[in-house]
Amino acid sequence: MQYILDPGTVLRNRYEILELVGQGGMGAVYKASDRRLEGRICAVKEILPHLSENTTSETELEKITEQFRTEASILARLDHPHLPKVSDYFANGNREYLVMDFVEGRDLQEIVQDARRRNEFLAEAQVLTWTAQLLDALDYLHQQDPPVLHRDIKPSNIKVTLRGDIKLVDFGLVKVLFKDDSRTVTVVQGRGTVAYTPLEQYGGDTSFTDERSDIYSLGATLYHLLTGQPPVDARERFLHPGTLESLRLLNAEISSRVERAIFYALGMHPSERPANVRELRELLFGSKPLSMQTAITTEGLYTSTRTTPSWQELFYTNRILIGVIVALAAIAVLISMP
Repeated sequence: MQYILDPGTVLRNRYEILELVGQGGMGAVYKASDRRLEGRICAVKEILPHLSENTTSETELEKITEQFRTEASILARLDHPHLPKVSDYFANGNREYLVMDFVEGRDLQEIVQDARRRNEFLAEAQVLTWTAQLLDALDYLHQQDPPVLHRDIKPSNIKVTLRGDIKLVDFGLVKVLFKDDSRTVTVVQGRGTVAYTPLEQYGGDTSFTDERSDIYSLGATLYHLLTGQPPVDARERFLHPGTLESLRLLNAEISSRVERAIFYALGMHPSERPANVRELRELLFGSKPLSMQTAITTEGLYTSTRTTPSWQELFYTNRILIGVIVALAAIAVLISMP
């Protein structure tokens, strides 16, 4: 049975619990004071190893502890401006702890809810500014050796700091991929949050996930930020194809390019999504037009939700023809001159 640490509890003779920040099935997050470094406030992530009733032998507990240390040591080496720094990890009984920077600020879940209460949408330009920072953080994680997956990207796990920067927080569901080993670290891994979880992640610890799983979750997060509501979850979409609503029907201010890029990220099968973060960045921000066909998924998503391309996309697609027309017009003018 899970219990909550009381304020004043001191862990490892160093971290004094100040208050509970949040909790879930995998554990809890606390705001704590670092007694060794006066004035430093940190976040302490308490993790309950995902054990069944029959996996409590001493050997299995030792194996789980070793897995946790392997993963935590990898997290501790991460250093990126849009990720909280993991500074310590330790075990206390059958509970594992990660200590990381405490990020002051509001999360995007709160921000989007405030906008909806005002009957407003978040501006696409602002969301894309945040997205660029998130893509930087994810690209950094996925380029690690072995790659690191976040597996729980959602608005409530993204904070806007007091300086206005983005931080992708809560490493509670991180998964480390080992290239030459079917084994994956499972101690701090979970199934994510339904609306933002790809279908392949529903299988639990033995399911196949890779960088494209994070891309799905990011696409679902962008859908929520721009429309004010989370997308239909993957399981519902699998059972009832075609239930994912067009972003531009919900918010007419969304550009067609961004809508199609998000739908591409939300492909049901990993092969129907961008292959990596850099490809998604190119689709959202690059100069290459994103065709309608690129974003069509096995749901036949655009059968009833086709959108009109912007004039910029039409110009780019027909730029050669337009150039020829302009050249012919110029020649005609020169010929007609006395």
